[in-house]
Amino acid sequence: MRRRRGTAVLLAAALCLAGTLAGCAQSVDPIERLGKKAAQKVRTHGPPADAYRRWGLDAPLAPAPRPGVRRPAVRAAGPGLPPVVDRVPTRDKVVFLTFDDGAERDPRFVDLVRELRLPVTVFLTDSVVGPGYAHFGRLRAVGASMQNHTLDHPYLPGLPYAGQRAEICGQQEKLKQRFGIRPRLFRPPYGEYDGDTLRAAGDCGV
Repeated sequence: MRRRRGTAVLLAAALCLAGTLAGCAQSVDPIERLGKKAAQKVRTHGPPADAYRRWGLDAPLAPAPRPGVRRPAVRAAGPGLPPVVDRVPTRDKVVFLTFDDGAERDPRFVDLVRELRLPVTVFLTDSVVGPGYAHFGRLRAVGASMQNHTLDHPYLPGLPYAGQRAEICGQQEKLKQRFGIRPRLFRPPYGEYDGDTLRAAGDCGV
């Protein structure tokens, strides 16, 4: 995994993620979550043209590419450990949209994601989100994917296995309580991890 500070850029609606400890989850296409009938309707009609103008765009965005035959480069970490994905091979002109932590909670962003049907993934840290889970519930309702970024955003290699497991599993449980799902994807704070991180992530269901 490449070292990175601050928010990294990643995610594709049709591909698994970069910079993340994860196995390939099922499709994370937000439109697919609407159900087969609704998804067909959305894909047939797409966002109305005035939605783009309302957000300052001159023309509609190109649709997200469908899943390709090339899969993310997965580095096997060892038996029983989750694979590490740090890049998505593609020649498509795409931008991967993800947000870390959960500090920003602009309600207009929910409208933007809904109206333009943007595929977005959010890696949440419980101590940063604080009382703001309702905002991310609204974001999830319009198709965003909620994933794990620990309880308190520590530098994980500085913690023993038990501490790392508490951080990762604790946030798995928080997100399960809030949204009814246990994340399949995990991004370690600062992009830093060690063998105990991999063991803990695997034990927590990543």
